[in-house]
Amino acid sequence: MVFSRVLNHNWLESRCWLPTVPVAACLALLPACGGKNKEVAAAPPQQMAMTVPVTVGTATQKTVPVEVRAIGTVEAYSTVTVKSQIDGALEKAYFTQGQDVKKGQLLYTIDRSPFEVALHQLEANLARDSAQAQNARVQSERYATLEQEGVVSKDQYDTFRTNAAALDATVRADQAAIESAKINLGYCSIYSPMEGRTGSLLVQPGNLVKNNDTSLVVINQIVPIYVDFSVPEKYLAQIRSYGAHSRLRVAATIPGQENRPLEGVLDFINNTVDSSTGTIMLKGTFANEEKRLWPGQFVNVVLDLGALTNATVVPSQAVQTGQSGQYVFVLKTDNSVEMRPVVSGETIEGQTVIEKGITPGAVVVTDGQLMLFPGVKVLIRDSSPAKPASQP
Repeated sequence: MVFSRVLNHNWLESRCWLPTVPVAACLALLPACGGKNKEVAAAPPQQMAMTVPVTVGTATQKTVPVEVRAIGTVEAYSTVTVKSQIDGALEKAYFTQGQDVKKGQLLYTIDRSPFEVALHQLEANLARDSAQAQNARVQSERYATLEQEGVVSKDQYDTFRTNAAALDATVRADQAAIESAKINLGYCSIYSPMEGRTGSLLVQPGNLVKNNDTSLVVINQIVPIYVDFSVPEKYLAQIRSYGAHSRLRVAATIPGQENRPLEGVLDFINNTVDSSTGTIMLKGTFANEEKRLWPGQFVNVVLDLGALTNATVVPSQAVQTGQSGQYVFVLKTDNSVEMRPVVSGETIEGQTVIEKGITPGAVVVTDGQLMLFPGVKVLIRDSSPAKPASQP
């Protein structure tokens, strides 16, 4: 009985004491924990350090040629479609298709027989009418004498005189008809009107051809030759200004032959701007002595407008376009970057002229701009990194 009471008493004490220890400890530690939480809350989060690998280039100052680039089409200097001027049977062709021909070279002949017969008939008519006219003149002279002597009336004399005049007119008409027949007979031989290169035979010998209806062959003059190209109308004033002092140089490059450009001069500016495209058509003339340019061929054209001296240029990859316009990332002395708005000009051979925004010597980012923002540190990946210049 005594043991039971002692056991119960100890059990009650243990139940009352066990929970008091952790509660007291927590109460004792509570002020300290609250102070640490306040310090943690008050401490600002540390900004993560970030370095972006980039490639850079340097803005330089140089003389830059002012050029306008376009795609051009080669056009024959002159084109003639050869047609017959008479009706007849095509007898023979004196050239092969695709052959170079000279001016005045015989190309075709048409059957001459019908035209020779017609000429002979007209010559016979002329002989007959000439004899009749001669007789009428003699009679007119005889009746003129008789009319003066009063042997015949004036009406009879007027009749003979009028008949003689009419026959003289008939003779002149016969002579004109003969000349026309000779011309038609000459049209039986068709000659080249210019020097050039023939196309395919459109009509084979043996076919009938009609006057000014049947195209026989097309001749293109390719020495010299034109190159047509169009440029935006914003260049028109510049082209006219430079062209007023000298003939502008035009270079044409055949695709695949970039190392062998052909030189020509600007010869034609169209008299109107194409309102649908906002461009104006130009023509350059090329000697084409080697006959490398061919009508209908596409070429790359460069129109030289002069040069810009002391121009600031950067690699074209450095120029980016944003919502506010064009900009570049410029490297500062602490290897961080800043965004610099710029005004760009012409782009030539991978370099862009900067008209406003940076000065020569500035180091600009050419690759890796996607991860950049103002103030970020960069790691230059160039094998020979450029040294940042002091920024203005």
